[in-house]
Amino acid sequence: MARTASLSGFPEWLPQERLVELHVLDTLRKTFELHGFSSIETRAVETVGQLLRKGEIDKEVYGLSRLQDDEGDAAKSDKGDPNALALHFDLTVPFARYVVENAGYLAFPFRRYQIQKVWRGERPQEGRAREFTQADIDVVGDGELPFRYDVEIALVIAEALSALPIPDFRLRINNRKLAEGFYRGIGLTDTAGVLRSIDKLEKIGAGKVAELLKSELGATDEQASLALQLASIRTEDTSFVQQVRALGVTDDLLEEGLDELEQVIEAAVQRAPGKVVADLSIARGLDYYTGTVVETVLVGHEQLGSICSGGRYDALASKGNRKFPGVGLSIGVTRLVSRILSQELATASRSVPTAVLVALNSDDSWSAAQDIAAQLRGRGIATEVAAKAEKFGKQIKFADRRGIPFVWFTDDDGKHQVKDIRSGEQVDADPASWTPADEDLHVRVTTA
Repeated sequence: MARTASLSGFPEWLPQERLVELHVLDTLRKTFELHGFSSIETRAVETVGQLLRKGEIDKEVYGLSRLQDDEGDAAKSDKGDPNALALHFDLTVPFARYVVENAGYLAFPFRRYQIQKVWRGERPQEGRAREFTQADIDVVGDGELPFRYDVEIALVIAEALSALPIPDFRLRINNRKLAEGFYRGIGLTDTAGVLRSIDKLEKIGAGKVAELLKSELGATDEQASLALQLASIRTEDTSFVQQVRALGVTDDLLEEGLDELEQVIEAAVQRAPGKVVADLSIARGLDYYTGTVVETVLVGHEQLGSICSGGRYDALASKGNRKFPGVGLSIGVTRLVSRILSQELATASRSVPTAVLVALNSDDSWSAAQDIAAQLRGRGIATEVAAKAEKFGKQIKFADRRGIPFVWFTDDDGKHQVKDIRSGEQVDADPASWTPADEDLHVRVTTA
């Protein structure tokens, strides 16, 4: 189904493809709401100062300005002005601002989900677009947030992804405290710099990461080796704890991180077996993460990159001395849907929601046909009425082209019949009671 876009990086779906995307969105929404997450939507723009408070993503941010700014607005388009406007590049930073501004109206811990478009000035390629949809869930506390929510968020996402028409997946989980405590314990004080280097491990390889650690951060051969040994640890159970301790590094923050990651993996082994791994190479590039960090890959499609990521942030949202720590994960909906469509992993059963086309005997029968359609719609059956009283064969062909499975006929005596144009079966029907089979009532998305 892949097509060449007229504007690279801004995907548009055909109707049948859009139905697959809607199925993904509806499935996520249903799962999130079953776990008590409330829906919100934030504005598309934030100030540049707000967006760039944490993380090094300024080269990807789209600034916002009017084509004809008048003198009073000229400064708003100046990229150096912290009050200039820009499109949000994720949903976490806007959510943090939203929490601060609405703290007096929210009940904490506040559980929210948010499904919106975001924009990044990246080089377009499969899995990376400049305009794309994300689906986020977060829990934010007032002053403190129990670590148990880190565990819950991972389990909710595992449940949500398991309900989608996608290949098997793995949540790869690490903990920033574990990593930073380890680096500190081996004498590397620029822990943020080490994390940024480790975050490049899959792109450039262990040898080049070791060179970065030594040339840019002053690491010794032994320190670089230990950092890479830590990053090589990956287990599907809590045995990573012993493997880390076997490296002989001691630090209080390291122990705290080990304990937290152990809790997440222990719960996942019980409630989402086979879906979660402890992967100590996961770093996450954005600076606002402070504890649990997560990236998610599709098994057999690892080259696509992470389809769900996020983690714990304790200092992103604050109001004076009041802190709002949170934890959340973000699903790259557009990245997922792109792979589903390009690999034909799932398809919609038809290209339109319509189940029935009411045919016309004559142009004078249009009003009566609308009455029939209204009865069917009143019982939840998506129905269209033919626009012209062409030969029945042409009206049937029109329904077939549209992907509509049934055609409704009414003769001059008022007798009703409905035809399944796939099988050719035609039966008597009453618009007050006839209903198609469940599999035809709504569009179904099926896996290949």
